[in-house]
Amino acid sequence: MGLSFHYSGSIANPASLPELIEELEDIAKVNGWKYVIFERQFPINSFKKPEYNEEIYGICMTPPNCEPIDVCFLSNGRMSSAMHLRFYGKTEKQNERDYLYMLSVKSQSAGIETHRFIIQLFRYLNKKYFADFKLTDEGQYWETNDEDVLETNFKKYTDLINGFVFAIENYPIKPGEDIESYFLRLMKQLNDHKGSAK
Repeated sequence: MGLSFHYSGSIANPASLPELIEELEDIAKVNGWKYVIFERQFPINSFKKPEYNEEIYGICMTPPNCEPIDVCFLSNGRMSSAMHLRFYGKTEKQNERDYLYMLSVKSQSAGIETHRFIIQLFRYLNKKYFADFKLTDEGQYWETNDEDVLETNFKKYTDLINGFVFAIENYPIKPGEDIESYFLRLMKQLNDHKGSAK
């Protein structure tokens, strides 16, 4: 639970990977983010092929209170992550195979300023380094570039989380109550609470 963004794409030019890593390493250092650098150069003749090796290329950065941001690629140049490669890299199921190239970051706890900065960073990276890049922002800042829209969506997600925490703290599960009944009762309490607050 929490506001996230989701992205996919490829690196436009495999020769630009070292420069991309260097730029993001500098950004991570300046902002005090933890980071991990993987392989810095793609193997020869691996780009845009359907197959890939067992290596990850690029950098992963973690701002405070944020999930890791992977700007990483498989040897074929498509965005992925070490975790995605581990879980979906050898699957034979097509629906699981699609997950290999779908990245997500929950940024709710990092705050609105960090979320805004990350989205602007991806705008820059997209223009300079990426191909076929797609990003879906639950804060809708990527789509609108409107800070008021972002603030409204952040508040909506914060209110949902706070309401859920309130419900769990004030309405614990009853002895013998199954989980489905408990959540139905929680949702009713939340709706009743929301209705009385108006």
